[in-house]
Order: sequence, then C-alpha cells, then structure tokens
Amino acid sequence: MNKKKLVIFPFNGNGIEALDCINFDEYELIGFVDDNPFKEVNGYPLFSRDILLKYEELYVLAVPGSPSTFRNRKEIISSLNVKRFVSVIHPKSSIGRNVSIGQNCLIMAGVVLTSNVKLGNHVCVLPNSVLHHDVSIGNYTLIGCNVAVAGGTTIGDSCYIGSGTNIINGVSIGEYALIGLGSNITKLVEGGSKMVGNPARNLNISSVQ
Repeated sequence: MNKKKLVIFPFNGNGIEALDCINFDEYELIGFVDDNPFKEVNGYPLFSRDILLKYEELYVLAVPGSPSTFRNRKEIISSLNVKRFVSVIHPKSSIGRNVSIGQNCLIMAGVVLTSNVKLGNHVCVLPNSVLHHDVSIGNYTLIGCNVAVAGGTTIGDSCYIGSGTNIINGVSIGEYALIGLGSNITKLVEGGSKMVGNPARNLNISSVQ
C-alpha cells in the first residue's frame, strides 16, 4: 500500500505531540511547514508554505493555536489554501458509538469520546480529556488536557478550553470564548467571554457592574 505523504503545520507543541498519534503504516511524514524558517526541528525537514503549492498530493494536519492566538485559527488554517486535510486519532483514545469527527482533527492519547459526541472541523483534543454523551464541539475549537465535559454540552466555534476545566452538563459556551486553566463552568457562557475560577466568572465584565 502506498503511504499518504503528510506534512504538519506549524512546528509547535501540538505538532510535536501529533507525532505520537500518527499511524506511520498509513502516512509518510515529509516534515513540518512553518512561517518561521529559523525554527530548529530535530529529525524532520522544515518547509515554507511553497511546498503546499508545489506538491498538491500532500496531506496536511494543521494544528496552530494557543491561548493568545486561538481566535485566529480559522484565518490561519484557511490561509493555507489546501483541501487535503487529515484527522489523526491516537490508538489509545476511546471512540464511542455514533461519534462524528470532522476533518483536520487531532485526538490525543487517553481522550474519551462517548456516545453521540460530535466534533466539528479543525478541532484539537489534548490528552486524557473526556467528552460525555451528546457533547457538540464547534469548528476550530481547542480542548486542553484533563478536561471533563458533561453530557449534552455545546461548545461553539473557535473556543479555547484550558486544561483541567470541568463543564457541567447541558450548558452552552458561545463562540470565541476562553476558559482558563482549572475553571469550573456551571452556567451558560456568552460568546467572547474570558472565564476563570471556581465557579468561573467572566473577566470581560467589569467588577463594578
């Protein structure tokens, strides 16, 4: 079987951890694509975006994003102008019945997706997070490690859910929301909110209101 030729964009923490998730019987990793040509990448070539134009047969796993840049993930990924995205799922994750996973998703080790979970496109779920039944995750959202999302919860597009967060069942989190590390979400979160604490409060709302 001919292996699919794969590149990872960019060379960042998510990209490095993705190496543990790739099935190398299916994919041949050509290297990383990054806009910074001076990054040191041990063991793999580093390419500019030109390689995506030169070799249209390449498959791409695009995993940009951090707490400071997550709201720009859609713009960054769209700017690659590629269609051959892949989703990569670690063999030590657990995928339940009727789970739906979109394109260009990264599911790391120890992740549990139970019945009827729906992941949109361009979603990253870091190690040991658990998404319970009927959870829906919007496009371009990042889920940190050791996050617990209870059943029936909806998380909108382009959110960042910090590691160690707990989210109660049946709530909605609006698009572009940032949930800080170790927060406990017990009620609806409006889009664009910056939530921290236990129970979480919105830092974007003045304390004098």
